[in-house]
Amino acid sequence: MKILIADDDPQILRALRITLSAKGYEIVTATDGAQAVRAAIDEHPDVYLLDLGMPQLNGIEVIQGIRGWSQAPILVVSGRAGAPDKVEALDAGADDYVTKPFSVDELLARIRALTRRVPQEEALPSVRLGNVTIDLAARSVTKESPAGRRQIRLTPTEWQVIEILIRNTGKLVTRQTLLTSIWGTEHAEDTGYLRLYVSQLRRKIETDPSKPNHIITEPGMGYRLDNVEG
Repeated sequence: MKILIADDDPQILRALRITLSAKGYEIVTATDGAQAVRAAIDEHPDVYLLDLGMPQLNGIEVIQGIRGWSQAPILVVSGRAGAPDKVEALDAGADDYVTKPFSVDELLARIRALTRRVPQEEALPSVRLGNVTIDLAARSVTKESPAGRRQIRLTPTEWQVIEILIRNTGKLVTRQTLLTSIWGTEHAEDTGYLRLYVSQLRRKIETDPSKPNHIITEPGMGYRLDNVEG
């Protein structure tokens, strides 16, 4: 089981990495909020341990960004003991809250409880969009034509966009969710970024990019992935 730990305190990161690794967990770490969101998209952890007071993006912003596309359990581990902080984190999408300092036994029990209670995300190793096959596990895209099959190269950002859409197949993914998850809240209004990458994806994936059949625009709201074969 993979756990992402995000905290700007290097001593806490080191202690948690050593402790949880010794219990058999695979650990990924991040020292600020933006790094945490990028690691979430790249690594797809099974559980998140997040501090609230991080630079770049704070813990609430990270929770909101993750919750736009993932239902994996989020456990806040914070020195903020006030009820308003706990309520804000839980309302944003966190599943549980532990206050620093905490006992290792309690933390492990909370992790076990979350992984029992919350279903893990279903893996989506491969999908078909018409004559295009996207394999998330292998991070490969192939396109079939009368001339044969060829590989399509996606940039890292294009991968992030299409992966979020695939994991929300048939559902509206708002522009703000995509922008926040990929570029952070400081770019939540920079829709030009998103239009550029969606346009590039359509040129690579759609049969007729001017009349997309898969990456559908929901005017004024965001995008939806449609006509997908598992």
